[in-house]
Amino acid sequence: MKLFSWRGRGGAARTTRTPLDQAAALYQAGRYAAAEAEARSVAAARSRSRDDAYAPLALGIAALAAGAQGRHADAVTTYDALLPVFGRIFGAEHPQTLKVRSDRAQALSSLARHAECEAECAAVARVAARGTGPDMALITTAARNGQIFALTALGRHSEAEALAYEALAAHRASDRFTLVLRLGLARSLNGQGRHEEALAEAKRADELFRGLPPEQCRSETGAVELATATALLGLERGTEARPPAVAAHDACLAALGPDHRRTVEAKALLDRIDSA
Repeated sequence: MKLFSWRGRGGAARTTRTPLDQAAALYQAGRYAAAEAEARSVAAARSRSRDDAYAPLALGIAALAAGAQGRHADAVTTYDALLPVFGRIFGAEHPQTLKVRSDRAQALSSLARHAECEAECAAVARVAARGTGPDMALITTAARNGQIFALTALGRHSEAEALAYEALAAHRASDRFTLVLRLGLARSLNGQGRHEEALAEAKRADELFRGLPPEQCRSETGAVELATATALLGLERGTEARPPAVAAHDACLAALGPDHRRTVEAKALLDRIDSA
């Protein structure tokens, strides 16, 4: 999840422009290669000062952008180097440190390191849930989302379903966090063979996706179509499943590249449909 609001040590929200704004704007516009280059440039320019918070924050954006291009291993390598720096500059339980831990954990899941992702997201959520303020609430939700995805990948679908319902009950806003939670719920239902329910959740997610500004849901490109196609195939409606599967693959290929986890998943689903 992406929380680009920058807050200082005292937690006060920034009200002026920062060196991170251009990289963040490029990321939110889906220009991931340019965002990564800009973020790494900022980090290099500010790396001389050991206590300059903008350098590691810029590298955090670079890691997000690398992952969005399907370079999940590169993202994890960057996060591994960043974690001790964030802990030193911000503190172990600061929102920025917890966010990096959550982002790293979800990158691990993209490398099929699902058990590590699940454990780390659960740990981050526990810490964030003890905090106060909107940032901590969003970090809790983001970490729960990562945990839900990892649980489904581990075949623990009923646990993922229960956690998704719990997280949705706690997060009532119609925003990108609700979108990813509904997609996680659909994934857990598909995993249990409850495809009609999954299809209904995918439709709810689609309605929400269409109502959000592009910058809020661009990172979920192809996810709604993927959930829909999976449910339809599970219902043995392969002819209906193929168009959303093609749409998911084409959209992911264009926006995220061939190596992104979701692109690979969409291609595998399309192959299953065509071989059925």
